[in-house]
Amino acid sequence: MSATNKISDKFDFIIFGVMLLLTAIGLVAIYSATNTHPTASGNFQKQYITAIIGFVSFFIAYFIPYKTYRYIAVPSYMLSILALTAVIFLGKTVYGAKSWISIGPFGFQPSEFAKIGLILFLAYYLTRKRKNPNKFKDFSVIALYSFIPILLILLQPDMGTALVYFAVIIAMFFWSGVDLFWFFLFISPVVVLFASLFSLAAFVLSMFVVFALLIYFKKNIFINASIVVMNMSGAYLLDYAMQYLAPHQQKRILSFIDPTADPLGAGYNILQTKVAIGSGGFLGKGFLHGNQTQLKYIPEQWTDFIFCVIGEEFGFIGSALVVILFVILFYRLISITAHTKNKFGSIVIIGTLALMFTHFAINIGMNLGVAPVIGLPLPFLSYGGSSLIVNMTLLGIALNFYNNRREQI
Repeated sequence: MSATNKISDKFDFIIFGVMLLLTAIGLVAIYSATNTHPTASGNFQKQYITAIIGFVSFFIAYFIPYKTYRYIAVPSYMLSILALTAVIFLGKTVYGAKSWISIGPFGFQPSEFAKIGLILFLAYYLTRKRKNPNKFKDFSVIALYSFIPILLILLQPDMGTALVYFAVIIAMFFWSGVDLFWFFLFISPVVVLFASLFSLAAFVLSMFVVFALLIYFKKNIFINASIVVMNMSGAYLLDYAMQYLAPHQQKRILSFIDPTADPLGAGYNILQTKVAIGSGGFLGKGFLHGNQTQLKYIPEQWTDFIFCVIGEEFGFIGSALVVILFVILFYRLISITAHTKNKFGSIVIIGTLALMFTHFAINIGMNLGVAPVIGLPLPFLSYGGSSLIVNMTLLGIALNFYNNRREQI
């Protein structure tokens, strides 16, 4: 085996290269969106410094002995819960949510760093000896531990991040071999609630799907009736639940259903992003020449709507490149998972994949107007130090398990 092959056998240069390219594209887009902005012109420098910190954290995560991650799983989870609790009382309110803790001139989002703690803890618990998540008792315990951070995030309130946590939990449960019935039990209320937002017909169709799956799983009549009541009650109580959301969150959901209902208010960003991406055409308008971007039609475009900067200034070619890079990243993570003998590491990588894919899918959907605006950044591209550091660290952990994929613990 040549020296090059020996190195590639221990380090996935494709994932590392994709991470570098996405981060570089993000820096270019952030510079374009902020270079003439009166209050955000320093964001490019902040993101650049954060990227350097992220690279350092990536290599630290890569070189840590891989068995360490199992040892720190429980402490990291407990620290995450402590931080999520602290932010409710000490956090800084941004866009109606207490998501940030400020320390002098610096700030961080506990909900971002808690993602690492949750992923490690779930992987640890799901691979413990003498624990069977398909047994009701063991499943109930792990489900309780899983939903504690979601509850704390909803209290901030931050519905978008809570949704990401839910997706990560579902993916990790599924990959660990949890019975499909439990998977169905978790996901069906979310689907029914989402369908009920649109119309009565969509709600009825979703309930037919629920009935069909209940027949497939062949559970007793008491369990079937309980699940039907749970789903129907959830949809019925949706109007009451909406009242507990912050006003800006209610408007975002309603504008997703019909952006033209409030084109100068909650639906403004969706309509403007469509204009920006559509006007980019095939090759784009050129760097620093996007009208929507340079004239600041989209508020704080460097965060959740960074993709439309790329779409406007670099066109279909630039947008397609970003999507292709993400597809390559997801494919490589799946490939590593499939070849990792270490079950703990395999589940950690699936959690990382689910996290990044959920952010990617919803953020791109937000920019294209096919998903509600719920404030999720695009991994590696959107401005945000906490998100960038966490994503790079998780990829460092993933490549650590790639390096040790033949080991079993």
